[in-house]
Amino acid sequence: MGSAASTGTKTEKIRVLIADDHRAFCEGLGRLLSEEADLEVVGMVVDGVEAVGMAEELQPDVVIVDVAMPNLNGIEAIKQIRTVSPDTAAVVLSAYGYESYVLPAIEAGAAAYLLKTVGVREIAGAVRAVHAGQTVLDPAASNKVLTRLASATGRAGYGRGRQPLHQRELEVLRLGAKGLSNKQIAGKLVISERTVQTHFRNILRKLGVSSRTEAALRALREGWITLDDLP
Repeated sequence: MGSAASTGTKTEKIRVLIADDHRAFCEGLGRLLSEEADLEVVGMVVDGVEAVGMAEELQPDVVIVDVAMPNLNGIEAIKQIRTVSPDTAAVVLSAYGYESYVLPAIEAGAAAYLLKTVGVREIAGAVRAVHAGQTVLDPAASNKVLTRLASATGRAGYGRGRQPLHQRELEVLRLGAKGLSNKQIAGKLVISERTVQTHFRNILRKLGVSSRTEAALRALREGWITLDDLP
C-alpha cells in the first residue's frame, strides 16, 4: 500500500487515488474500479498523511477519501490535497452520514459525498461526474444538512446580504445544483459549454469557494436558492 500503480502508456483514463484505512476495502475497491474501462487506479493508501503525499506526487484526477482515517482525517486531508493538487476532485466515501461530517467535507472542497452502502457502479459514476465538474451528494447523507440550512434561511444574518451573482450566474448555479452537466446547462440556456465553464469560474471566485457543491450550499444558506432548486 502507498506505492503507485504502473500507469503504462498514456491514455485518456481518469486517474484515481483511493485513501481508506480499511486495507481490504481499499484493495477491493481498487480492483473493482480498475475493471472500468475508463478508470485507472494509480495509488492506494491507508491514512490521511499518505493521501496528501501521494496526491502531491501523482496529481490524480480524482481522490476517493474516507472521513475517519488515522494520522490525518479525511476532511483535513482534502483541504491539504486541494492545496498540493488543485485540479484533483475529491469524493468522500464514508460509513457515516452525520451532518457534522457532510457539511465540513463539502466546505473543505469535496465535490461528492457518498455512503459506503452504495455500489461500485455508483462510485464509478461519481468519479466520472466530479471529473466532469459535476457534484454528487448521497440523498441520505445530505438531506439533514440541506434541511437545516434551509430552515436557517431568514434567521438573523441569513438571506439579508447583497447577492453578488448576476442573474445568468444564478441560473447556471441553480441548474448545476440540480446535477446537470455543463453540456445540459448549455442546452437549457442556449449558450456554449465554454460560457458555462466561465460562469462557474466566476461564481466560485465571487463566492470564495472551491467547488460547485459548496457554492450551492452557500447560496442555499443565504437564501439565493431554495431546496426546490436542488435534486
